Amino acid sequence: MPKRPPLTPVVDALPETVPFVGPEAQERERGRPFRARIGANELSFGPSPKVIARMAEVARDQWMYCDPDNFDLKVATAAHLGVGVENIVIGEGIDGLLGLVARMYVGPGDAVVTSLGAYPTFNFHVASVGGRLVTVPYEQDRESLEGLLDAVRREKAPLVYLSNPDNPMGSWWEADEIDRFIAALPETTMLVLDEAYGELGPASALPAIDVSRPNLIRMRTFSKAYGLAGIRCGYAFGEAQVIRDFEKIRNHYGVSRMAQVAGEAALADQAWLAEVVAKVAAGRQRIASIANENGLKPLASGTNFVTIDCGGDGAFAARVMQGMLSRDVFIRKPMAPVLDRCIRVSVGLDHELDIFAEELPGVLAAARGN
Repeated sequence: MPKRPPLTPVVDALPETVPFVGPEAQERERGRPFRARIGANELSFGPSPKVIARMAEVARDQWMYCDPDNFDLKVATAAHLGVGVENIVIGEGIDGLLGLVARMYVGPGDAVVTSLGAYPTFNFHVASVGGRLVTVPYEQDRESLEGLLDAVRREKAPLVYLSNPDNPMGSWWEADEIDRFIAALPETTMLVLDEAYGELGPASALPAIDVSRPNLIRMRTFSKAYGLAGIRCGYAFGEAQVIRDFEKIRNHYGVSRMAQVAGEAALADQAWLAEVVAKVAAGRQRIASIANENGLKPLASGTNFVTIDCGGDGAFAARVMQGMLSRDVFIRKPMAPVLDRCIRVSVGLDHELDIFAEELPGVLAAARGN
């Protein structure tokens, strides 16, 4: 057996895993496509037509490397938020920025606090740097602010993660509660406030922008409301020194030229964003109605998906999800205890929600053994 160069101890100890099995992988395994792709919280309506036109205009320019400073997109984002360019960092979606934050603030053995069942990619990055994950159960289907704060203080954690609105439950806290949580954190703890769904939830859930706090990083993305999940582009904003610290380790050529152009064009078309927000709200209402018609309980959502309480345990919800997959409808479900009683359905196109409505009664009957 030939010898191989050794991995670092941290990486060598990690299991072989990925946070998500994508729908494409499932289609390859199944040997057929899904009829309705309503499980990954993508925006089926797509990006603004103006964004598509702008991307077509610059397609020929993709022979050039991207601007490693992401300058034009940083300027546009700063203007959109009303902050300075020095308060913005661009990354390969929120996922890429989370990886940088883990490297910046977490050493081997350090405690990192998050909610049990919250966005798993964050956990993946924490594990990759040798951090010790400390999880706090949800309370009434929301991330527990008091529980997170208690864990931070108890563990002297350098990093805590909170999403608002939340994935996978779709719940949210009002801005005044988030502000109180931020104010109560130790100065030595960095908060990552993931606002991936911020444009789609109640405006009252977003705190006023304050880039003076040195222990707060807020993250947003072009993947959700702007319909650009495929280009992998997001941004973080915060205190200027915190943002400068990203420069020490970020992948300066990680955000493609096309992504930078698309993000800038997306921010410029706020009229399209308003249309999307209205369409998503209508889609949430449609999913909730389908759930109610089938005796299930839809949870209030501030995102582009609806989490549905199936009224049983995790095993029953898993049967419902698998039943949908077998009928070529791609949905997902939370996996943590208590949360796992639910399925999660993304807002899709009308014909996709028609398929979901047609298939759900039969799936539920089969899951119940009727």
